[in-house]
Amino acid sequence: MAGLPIAAGIGLRSPHVGEILARRPPIPWLEVHSENYFVDGGPALASLVRVRNDYPVSLHGVGMSLGSVDPLDPSHLAKLRRLIDRIQPAAVSEHLCWSSAGGRHFNDLLPLPYTDEALAHVCARVDAVQEAIGRSLMVENISAYVAFDDDTMTEAEFVAAVARTTGCQLLLDVNNVFVNASNHGFDADAFIGAMPPENVAEIHLAGFDASGPCLIDTHGTPVAAEVWALFARTIDRLGPRPTLIEWDTDIPALAVLEREASTAQAILAAHNAESR
Repeated sequence: MAGLPIAAGIGLRSPHVGEILARRPPIPWLEVHSENYFVDGGPALASLVRVRNDYPVSLHGVGMSLGSVDPLDPSHLAKLRRLIDRIQPAAVSEHLCWSSAGGRHFNDLLPLPYTDEALAHVCARVDAVQEAIGRSLMVENISAYVAFDDDTMTEAEFVAAVARTTGCQLLLDVNNVFVNASNHGFDADAFIGAMPPENVAEIHLAGFDASGPCLIDTHGTPVAAEVWALFARTIDRLGPRPTLIEWDTDIPALAVLEREASTAQAILAAHNAESR
């Protein structure tokens, strides 16, 4: 299976499936949330199969609870493997976080402590997942609104160490880097600079809410100007990467997402032109 095209795609959400299938817009690739398709049949899975016939698809998980101390859920892994075998996605990703404890799941992606103990725990879990699904996993840095007093390394050091230790790929969410840098007072460009370029396989872009005392990663607004600028500097450092526009709340018309993707595509193309 070929990897994702080095171009700007969009997250496929249910309000847009019919339009995608009807007019087949020239979107380079699409991403879906894996758990929405953990079913044996039905219209949603049938539509995804039809979409996959025309577009490269990435499976993006939100419910694995990769950093939890609960055992990895064998049912979850089996359903993911079955979906992978059926869809043959160009990429599979999950969040570097935890979201369950004692068998109870929370409606949030929660941050890990950045310690040697947590690093060893997460790396063992990433290895186990990669073994279970039979392929490399991409892990994504999350937005976080608290930090742990016991941290012994920075978030950037932790994320990079996970990739280097396990050989997994990184899904670098540039919006999350900007949000965390603003909320926790670190240098967003230094974070990008700490990422091992050979492991960064995809980039996410999204919008945030700035109406309160801190930035909130909402995936419900256009990409902010400051994030576009950070994305351009990221591409200057890493080179072009498959890039996705995420929009999960207050979902607009598909044309809005296409315009956001075209902005990302222009930044990717400008780097290619300057590199010639």
